[in-house]
Amino acid sequence: MSAPVTTRPTETAALRGPKALLSPWSRFSLLVAVLLAAASTMLLFEPQRLLASWPEQLTGGGAAMLFGLAYGALTVAFVPRPLLNLAAGALFGAQLGLAAALAGTVLGAGVSFLLGRVLGQDALRTLLRGKVLTAADGVLSRHGFRSVLALRLFPGIPFAAANYCAATSRMGYPPFLLATGLGSIPNTAAYVIAGSEAASPTSPLFLAAMGFIVVSGLGGALVAWRKRHRLGRDTPDD
Repeated sequence: MSAPVTTRPTETAALRGPKALLSPWSRFSLLVAVLLAAASTMLLFEPQRLLASWPEQLTGGGAAMLFGLAYGALTVAFVPRPLLNLAAGALFGAQLGLAAALAGTVLGAGVSFLLGRVLGQDALRTLLRGKVLTAADGVLSRHGFRSVLALRLFPGIPFAAANYCAATSRMGYPPFLLATGLGSIPNTAAYVIAGSEAASPTSPLFLAAMGFIVVSGLGGALVAWRKRHRLGRDTPDD
């Protein structure tokens, strides 16, 4: 009869380390650290100023691709997208600038979504106790594509907030990226066109783009206000 197998204290301690590192709250702490580092980088070094000093010799498709990569990284660092869209239009014109801005938008949203899903979803879902947050989670989980598409078409919620809110839900990665790309076209195009026509502020294209930006902004604020109150009414009390 063999003796019972006992676990050595050193082996138990060795197993606790990886489990602690992989626990939901450890991953959430890492996500917070990454986001704080990104925000601090933006505030201290103002990386968006690099776009203002973009070398004039960097033009064409290759430069636009490089700009799109920088755009995606800067959105993760919470640089406002309107500034990046205006810069895309000013540097590359309407068509190439729009392509670069949309590529950067999808890239930045995808990175943020992935960070939120991998590092923060398990911990954040335990915090969804408020009525509005619970209802929003339910809507995104059941109607993710349609909901994200509406968020991008009517920009009443900050870009980063929408990314991480979607990451905590159960919606899939491809629908999120597709809805982001399609829904971001109108407002992104308006800002890019405004940037490309900034030298002629009285031109019809510039005025039309600015008018669209104002109207969509007001419409987005109204839609966000109505959605918030509807979510609050539709969610049952605890």
